Amino acid sequence: MKYLFALISFLCIVETSNAQLFKKEKVSYDANQGRGSTDNNLLRWGYFLGINSYDFNFDYKNDLRDIYVKKSPGFSVGLIGNLRINEFLDLRLEPGLLITTRELYYGAEWFQGEPNVKDSDFIREVKSTYIHLPLLLKVSTKRINNFKPFIVGGISTALNLSSNEDNPEDNKNGQFRTTKNSLFYELGFGIDFYLYNFKFTPSIRGLFGINDELVRDEDPNSPWTSNIAGMQTRGVFINFTFQ
Repeated sequence: MKYLFALISFLCIVETSNAQLFKKEKVSYDANQGRGSTDNNLLRWGYFLGINSYDFNFDYKNDLRDIYVKKSPGFSVGLIGNLRINEFLDLRLEPGLLITTRELYYGAEWFQGEPNVKDSDFIREVKSTYIHLPLLLKVSTKRINNFKPFIVGGISTALNLSSNEDNPEDNKNGQFRTTKNSLFYELGFGIDFYLYNFKFTPSIRGLFGINDELVRDEDPNSPWTSNIAGMQTRGVFINFTFQ
């Protein structure tokens, strides 16, 4: 329901601002009325709302059937701090809270020789609540009327509040564990739309994990973790930014 609400809100914003976006006259900043674009400010602030989709990339030791990752759309919300370098470059910090869920489905061959295997052993749910902190470089084109396309990239770190890294129970007790801290690099693109009272920016960004995020079971022959050589997060964000 919350994703439908976000989509409806986006469509309403586009509809109500349609005349502003496609008119030839540029929306400019009015210092007296405090409205319009603030691109020339050294520091700018804003917030974002968005939808995310997280996945895992696995590397395996032996050739078994791949673990299937069932992805569910998640929710993102956060703040923006933007430092202007020049007309085309900005450095930005986007601390946010990201919530998502993934389900892992194992093949039967992962449990060969294991006694008393239950149907529930083939599925593990991985809930994640990230405090996400990216440092990004935004590279923009020259503004065209009330549009300004850009690409963005950088590095980020995240604290997973739902990692269960310190939980003494592991997959034998139904608990799949991941590391608390993760490192990523990010790449994306978007378009700034200049409206009379604010700047609206839809963007899409890919996230790629750098470090191994798997906390292995204490049993070195665990069917859930022993064949995994590495596990990194991958993700896609669709964000709607207001500045």
